[in-house]
Amino acid sequence: MNGFRHVRWPQNAPGRFYVDEQCIDCDVCRDIAPALFRRDDRDAHSFVARQPATADERRVAEEARDECPVGAIGDDGDALEEPPVGQPARH
Repeated sequence: MNGFRHVRWPQNAPGRFYVDEQCIDCDVCRDIAPALFRRDDRDAHSFVARQPATADERRVAEEARDECPVGAIGDDGDALEEPPVGQPARH
């Protein structure tokens, strides 16, 4: 690994899950978890519209993360600190 970190999209709701700039707008996350992921029509990418509120929602967010074909969905786990918008995301 080269240490490069991808930048998360500013539209992401603050919290554990996020979509970063690797997103190819494939619809996978929106198909799996439509209540959590939305599309930015202007820039053609997905983002986390809201964080999971239940264990079931967390499970589908994790499924979306695991199924993302380019690994653009990040998961900070139970980390308490969010990097500022536009700053490198942790994977």
